[in-house]
Amino acid sequence: MKDILQELEHRRTEARQGGGERRIEAQHRKGKLTARERIELLLDDDSFEEFDMFKTHRCTDFGMEAERPAGDGVVTGWGTINGRMVYVFSQDFTVFGGSLSETHAEKICKIMDMAVQNGAPVIGLNDSGGARIQEGVASLAGYAEVFQRNIMASGVVPQISVIMGPCAGGAVYSPAMTDFIFMVRDTSYMFVTGPDVVKTVTNEHVTAEELGGASTHTKKSSVADGAFDNDVEALTEVRRLVDFLPLNNREKPPVRPFFDQTDRAERSLDTLIPDNPNQPYDMKELIVKTADEGDFYEIQEDYAKNMITGFIRLEGQTVGVVANQPMILAGCLDIDSSRKAARFVRFCDAFEIPILTLVDVPGFLPGTSQEYGGVIKHGAKLLFAYGEATVPKVTVITRKAYGGAYDVMASKHLRGDFNYAWPTAEIAVMGAKGATEILYRSELGEPEKIAARTADYENRFANPFVAAEKGFIDEVIMPQSTRKRVARAFASLRNKKVTNPWKKHDNIPL
Repeated sequence: MKDILQELEHRRTEARQGGGERRIEAQHRKGKLTARERIELLLDDDSFEEFDMFKTHRCTDFGMEAERPAGDGVVTGWGTINGRMVYVFSQDFTVFGGSLSETHAEKICKIMDMAVQNGAPVIGLNDSGGARIQEGVASLAGYAEVFQRNIMASGVVPQISVIMGPCAGGAVYSPAMTDFIFMVRDTSYMFVTGPDVVKTVTNEHVTAEELGGASTHTKKSSVADGAFDNDVEALTEVRRLVDFLPLNNREKPPVRPFFDQTDRAERSLDTLIPDNPNQPYDMKELIVKTADEGDFYEIQEDYAKNMITGFIRLEGQTVGVVANQPMILAGCLDIDSSRKAARFVRFCDAFEIPILTLVDVPGFLPGTSQEYGGVIKHGAKLLFAYGEATVPKVTVITRKAYGGAYDVMASKHLRGDFNYAWPTAEIAVMGAKGATEILYRSELGEPEKIAARTADYENRFANPFVAAEKGFIDEVIMPQSTRKRVARAFASLRNKKVTNPWKKHDNIPL
């Protein structure tokens, strides 16, 4: 018996070494943690339960049978984050560069199947050189098996990907189908084809960082939702995100203790809106002052900054926030901001997270680049996302809500449950100057008349009361009472039940 126990401990020690001391040191020299160190940081202490520690590859070509390390380049299992169960896989770059083989894929597929079956999130820590060339099509088949499970798990359990090293070729498509992607600056990158292939095919000279680094994907492509300076910070932030999310689509998000007054009045909000209607202000101030303890977890902070998305808590309960940002492009909707917000709204709806929408939008961004880029269809994505969402929806219009953009931003007509406006809100087809120039085109040569007409239009429409008279606004509220009114609105909607007509699935304008 003693010999068997010693054999077990010896095998475990060997498996934990991965590719060996030399390769572990090389990983550390690059500023990266090992696969197991990452899991230890991500999960609660002593909560990790490993699967398939001794699994090895089955390849016999190219001399592969001579080297069969235990675990085959990926550590898989489950554990807890703040006491709540999650499934995790962590690719081990010290074993064949973390490349994906048939058995490597089987390990990942096993925990994804268990996650869906048992209703818990999947977190993937990606650090891989891609498909294992020695295995050929078997490796590609392994990728496709993982992809299929990403698709089946979508909207059932939250899926989070952390890119902590190279991620190229087929390896990028699994993260791309997950709900959130985080990257580590300077040590991680994602691309379909690497710099060498790009140079050969298109004659472009580009570095890996320029082609697919964290800056590229958080600022230009919107592939990634956030970037962090090192492995430790990235994993800490993933823990924080998981705390906002439900375990699966049949459970509510967790309710956390809160130490903030629900009826807290923020008198500074009464002067948030400048007297000059064209002067910007920071919408994040309103978000932070509405949230419990001012805690705001922003998603895609560096992309399409004219739209803000992220999570707050109200009375300890998770709420998704979508808000126009007047500081950037005057808060206009455009292609990028519409896509960003639409994806976020659909995630919240899939996982029963209520949505708070803060509106200050002068319209859609005009211009040929927007029209040629398909702003009509991209804007329709956000419209579609809000219209199909059945979760509680509360909207607050702070200043401008003009034209079609008013409709798109969770208006009463898209089944908004509570639609509030501040006294400073202007709800109209367009701004007074533009409207007057269209309505009274014949008087354009008479500045005094036009000025009087503009003032008349402003008196009639540059306020929330016309919309309130028609019932499109439920109440005009004092800015300082926003937290209290919004919190009470969501509290009253906790038992909301709305179902859409039966369909196999919708056909959102992609």
